[in-house]
Amino acid sequence: MRLVTFESAPNQQRIGAVTADDHVVDLNLACAVYMRDVEKEPAYYRLADARVPPEMRRLFEGGDHSLDTAKKALAHVQDKGPKTKGPSGESLFFAIHSVKLRAPIQPKKFFHTAGNFREHHEEAEKAGFSHPVMPWIVFFQNVDAIIGTDEAVVYPQHLTEELDYELELAVVLKKAGKHFDQKTAQDYIGGYVIFNDVTARDIQRREMKSGVFSFCKGIDSFCPLGPWIVTADEISDSHNLAMELRVNGEVRQRSHSSKMAVKIPEIIAHYSAMGYSAGDVLSTGTVSGVAAFSGDPKAWYLKPGDVMECEIEGIGVLRNPVISWQEAYGEKLPGGGARTR
Repeated sequence: MRLVTFESAPNQQRIGAVTADDHVVDLNLACAVYMRDVEKEPAYYRLADARVPPEMRRLFEGGDHSLDTAKKALAHVQDKGPKTKGPSGESLFFAIHSVKLRAPIQPKKFFHTAGNFREHHEEAEKAGFSHPVMPWIVFFQNVDAIIGTDEAVVYPQHLTEELDYELELAVVLKKAGKHFDQKTAQDYIGGYVIFNDVTARDIQRREMKSGVFSFCKGIDSFCPLGPWIVTADEISDSHNLAMELRVNGEVRQRSHSSKMAVKIPEIIAHYSAMGYSAGDVLSTGTVSGVAAFSGDPKAWYLKPGDVMECEIEGIGVLRNPVISWQEAYGEKLPGGGARTR
């Protein structure tokens, strides 16, 4: 399934699945129809709320039971056809262009992996940018910075002049746990999603003098995630996916998930010492080709008006425009518009 969080009306978020013909099916209502028609349950709304809740993190908290029920409910209403309504006549099928897709999930914790693709670390070393990262490091993302596909990354020009992109494959966990090994790790993977680790490089350089970085990546809107979560059963090999990032149609990053130095089960097992909640997200690191380490960084750094497209084979395309602070907020920059350092 391709799982989305969507709005068919302002401020009314629901979860759905995207069909092959580009419709979004409301999974909670689909489950209610399934409970009524197939399981012959009289309390179909109540059971649907318990088994396929209308919020993504709660769906993943239900683990395999909720995901399997959602899959059955989706198949059932698709068999009935796109004119199918909810038990009380509610809209069940929506043309994808008629709804607004939001970030598919708001995790409790978001684990970053840095340095996993050695090609990225090597280009950083050549540029004299990076301190040693062997074989990878972890840090946390500000989950309030998460935005969805087609939402704008806001350029805070009073803070940075070096706004960069980083294409990454991320994993969504389907159950809580702690202190487990690599053999067990695969059982925790609920799905995969595209992540763009937007970074202010000038801020990052200052932070890395102390050997850490977080503010440079955690500024509001710096965490595009989407366009949907593809469930694990749809991805036969997460280490065999083509990856590409484009800016205004120009390819900037092109690589392959097979180039990870540390594979996903090892990453998940290693971080498990910190404890997981269902719905937590883990990134797996970016590939080479970022602006900062190119031949002409100033020409490649992002600017208002740019459009980023992150594509990973088998998942989709995460698209985000870049807009100015003034366009986003309609007000002067802090400090009267002068860039602060």
